[in-house]
Amino acid sequence: MQGVLRSTEAAAYTVHEINAPTGIIVREYVSASGKVFGVAWQGPWPPDMRQVLANYFDTYRQASQAQANSHPGRRPVVIDQPDLVVQSGGHMRSFIGRAYVPALLPAGVTAETIQ
Repeated sequence: MQGVLRSTEAAAYTVHEINAPTGIIVREYVSASGKVFGVAWQGPWPPDMRQVLANYFDTYRQASQAQANSHPGRRPVVIDQPDLVVQSGGHMRSFIGRAYVPALLPAGVTAETIQ
């Protein structure tokens, strides 16, 4: 993303906040074992989802295509599967979203933490 990285420590995880020159901010939530369990983003447009979701991108792509086929038109992306949860939406110049893997959430950390 070629952005500025800032890290913040919490009890059970670390947040890596990346501020890209494009105005997109991505926060990675990393467990004490070094695994990314969630990401959140905001900015004037959505980030490169392939880059943000990495190994989970194919699951995201298939689920978002299925959602688009079953509900035509513009609407927020809501994917709620056992191995990936994604919530993303917005409008021109203001997009937000988050994604997380429920099984990787550290003990005592809830999905609401990922913002």
